[in-house]
Amino acid sequence: MQANSLFLMSKKWRIAGINFDHFHMGDLLRQTHDHPDAEIVAICDEQPERMVDAARNFSLTPAQVFTDHSACLEQTKPDIVILCPAASKHGEWVEKVAPFGTHIIMEKPFAGSLAEADSMVAAMRPHGKLLTVNWPLVWDAGQQTAHRLIQEGLIGEVREFHHHGGNRGPLYHGADKIEKEPSAADKAASWFYSAAQGGGSLLDYMGYGTTLGTWHLGGKSPLEVTCVWDEPAGLEVDEHAVAVIRYSFGLSKTETRWGTFTDPWTHQPQPKCGFVLKGTDGTISCYDYEKTLRVQTRARPEGYEVPVDEVKAPNRNPVEHVIHHLETGAPLIGPLRLDISRIGQQIVDTAFQSAKEKRTLPLVG
Repeated sequence: MQANSLFLMSKKWRIAGINFDHFHMGDLLRQTHDHPDAEIVAICDEQPERMVDAARNFSLTPAQVFTDHSACLEQTKPDIVILCPAASKHGEWVEKVAPFGTHIIMEKPFAGSLAEADSMVAAMRPHGKLLTVNWPLVWDAGQQTAHRLIQEGLIGEVREFHHHGGNRGPLYHGADKIEKEPSAADKAASWFYSAAQGGGSLLDYMGYGTTLGTWHLGGKSPLEVTCVWDEPAGLEVDEHAVAVIRYSFGLSKTETRWGTFTDPWTHQPQPKCGFVLKGTDGTISCYDYEKTLRVQTRARPEGYEVPVDEVKAPNRNPVEHVIHHLETGAPLIGPLRLDISRIGQQIVDTAFQSAKEKRTLPLVG
């Protein structure tokens, strides 16, 4: 066992990035490049122009750049594949990659629908490899600190989460948060604004609130969901959605917004992006990228600031976290567990149907 552990610790993990629909691929490849025990063995996309920056940034040779996923997988034999397709194509791409016997990190959301999410799990099952979903907000120090305080019992049993999530819009920034100014033509060409491809703020962003909220609630499922969304002129998808989620013990809320006044990683907009968590004995306000949390308890009802923890390996990003899990068997952080992500997807599916039908619906699935 000791020798096997030494072998695993010295292993160089071979990682390929396939499908560049989502710009988060650049961030995930950078995390791979920076990991001492990982290497980028290949990148692949059917549109070669989308890989130019990554090939240059990570000094990849022409032999490591592919437009055919089968050739990529057969020739480079990665241990882990990072997938960043459009939301409605998550199932399709897992089914393409799973037979090659590789672990898969899928960029959020889980899927375009609950049925698709379940098909992804089924496609992986015969091969015995890991499928996990990356929720970038999980790696924010505030989220991890808030969850630690919850686990320590600081605010009692969590009964409510109130989430506001979003940014100026998905085309206003790229990999490494480099800012852009999208045109109307950019929106028209982007899957983010295509209903057929799973676009819209609800399907893109609500999973953050429902999945991390489920994590903070200890994996509890709701009873029903009521959701409304805007219907912007000239667009076929929403840019703003609000869902009220009813549990047996109370109500929670999640709101998604493309069109905040500023991006939360530069300047927090108003209303702030993040979570307010209400427990039986206190509350925690946890806003994205901020250096402190605001806490109220019965002993200190006036409230006080708590500095966020320093996030250390293996909890700084999904690449190092998944490698650590595969090497040691350590449990995955909550939102990367498929049972937590599935409940989040159930809520998103129900919210989507509720908004379409303009009525309250029981939880699907």
